[in-house]
Amino acid sequence: MTDVVVIGAGMSGLICAQQLSRAGYSVVVVDKSRGLGGRLATRRLYETRADHGACYLNPKGELFTSLVDLLCDRHILEVWTDTVYEFTTDTGVSAPQNRSPRYVAPAGMSAIAKFLAQDLNILLNQRVTAINPTNENHWRITLESSREELTAKALVIAIPAPQALMLLAPLGESILNQKFLENLSLVEFYPSISVMTGYPATSQPLPDWKAISFIDDAVLGWIGLDSSKRHQSPQAVFVVQSSASFAQQHLESSDLQPIGKQMLEYAATILKLPWLHTPEWMQVHRWRYAFPSIPWPEKVLNAESALPLICCGDWCGGNLAEGAMLSGFRASQEINDYLENFTLPDMNFFKDFT
Repeated sequence: MTDVVVIGAGMSGLICAQQLSRAGYSVVVVDKSRGLGGRLATRRLYETRADHGACYLNPKGELFTSLVDLLCDRHILEVWTDTVYEFTTDTGVSAPQNRSPRYVAPAGMSAIAKFLAQDLNILLNQRVTAINPTNENHWRITLESSREELTAKALVIAIPAPQALMLLAPLGESILNQKFLENLSLVEFYPSISVMTGYPATSQPLPDWKAISFIDDAVLGWIGLDSSKRHQSPQAVFVVQSSASFAQQHLESSDLQPIGKQMLEYAATILKLPWLHTPEWMQVHRWRYAFPSIPWPEKVLNAESALPLICCGDWCGGNLAEGAMLSGFRASQEINDYLENFTLPDMNFFKDFT
């Protein structure tokens, strides 16, 4: 028996788990992936790495800015650029008027999650297959690859809303009220396809930009010179992300390699970098739930059930990594209200991290 099980080891789940754990609760975090971070995703490949999820952090609010400042002090983050260029079919590549620092992790964006995961009890490679109440009025969490089950007094679900709905819908109205399930079903996501590519060290000319955002483009959403984030990179590495509409067209393709090649050929043509479509290597990743298109307007979605259950994530408020962090904080507060009302750490608790 544990006090709280958190499903999802992304930004929101880790923040919530840290708050509750440091307040004195026993907490177990479960995630189906091999690594931490959710969209704070980094892939190691060909003696280098590539950020194929969140590209950078661009803090707005005071709390998120303080987290970014701390991560800079710990040499986990640093300023990458203050300009993400824009591309339109009418004007081509141009610099926007508003500039602000974008922060990246030279070791990969997943380093942020590793920092936030310190001292937590985390089970990776563990897919949750069922959630049910017990006769003792606790939650029973069934894991696919383990004969053991977890039981908890409270449950936090920090995964995309459609995935949460698949887990919770079988409980029905006898356990969860219909309004909660309806609200969960209203949340929708844009998909994305990410292409990671590496090129010979002799590839020239390298662009004078580090990142471009494509405005209303049918194929592309973003491209970044990912190797410029690294202190030492053996070759030029690019990450190309599709537009939502392009991803929707090809999301169910059994082989994404031709789709990735199509994106590269298109990028090479419109950016006038002919060698871009002939990489030494290429990997393609499918993000089914990349960006919330219809977010939940509040910081969390509370089931308001007899057994404590809170849903949180970047889809609560819809402000990506920053929204995910704020959602994780709110989830910890609401779970604490259900349980022992311990004194939660100050919202700047991460300053105590080693």
